[in-house]
Amino acid sequence: MTIGEAIAFIRPAVGPASGAWADIGAGSGTFTEALAAILGPTGSVVAVDRDPGAIAALERLTGPVASRAAITAVAGDLADLNAIPELGRTALDGVLFANSLHYQPNPEKALATAGSLMRPGGRVVVVEYDRASRNPWVPHPLPTARLRRAFDRAGLGAPEIVARRPSAYQGELYCAVAFVVRDV
Repeated sequence: MTIGEAIAFIRPAVGPASGAWADIGAGSGTFTEALAAILGPTGSVVAVDRDPGAIAALERLTGPVASRAAITAVAGDLADLNAIPELGRTALDGVLFANSLHYQPNPEKALATAGSLMRPGGRVVVVEYDRASRNPWVPHPLPTARLRRAFDRAGLGAPEIVARRPSAYQGELYCAVAFVVRDV
C-alpha cells in the first residue's frame, strides 16, 4: 500500500483530529507516515515497534517535516504498553493499531491499555484483515465478527467500520474506529 492509499484508507477513522497519537506496532512506517500527514504539523505521533529493523526504518522518518506531524520512534511491545514511558507523558488523542493486533492472542488487553492512556473521546483506530483463518503472517485474526466483542471487553465504545479494501495478500482489509467512553 502506498502512503497516499494509506492516507485515504484511514482518514475517515482519524477524522479532523490532531494532537498526540500513537501508532502501535508501526512496522516500517507506512501508516505512521499516513497518520502524520493527516494530523498535520500541529500533531505528534509516537511510533512503537519491538523489532529493531522496524525501529531503524521509523527513525528515518523522524526529524522536522513542515507539512506533517512530528514522529518519534520508540522500541516497545504492544503486549506491555504501560512499560513505554513515552506513551504515558500526556493523555493521547488517538491510537492506531494497523496490522498489529493480529499478533496478539488477547487483543482486548492491548485495546484496554491503549484506552487507559487516552483522553475521554479519543479515537482508537484499527486496521486488520477481515478473515477468520490463521496463517503464519496473521496468527490471531481479528475479523469484524469478533471486533465488537474485543472493543466491548476492552471497555471501549462500539467500533464502526469506516473503510474496506481488497488485501494484496488475501481477502479484505477493514478500518474501524471507536471512541473512548469513560468519565473524566
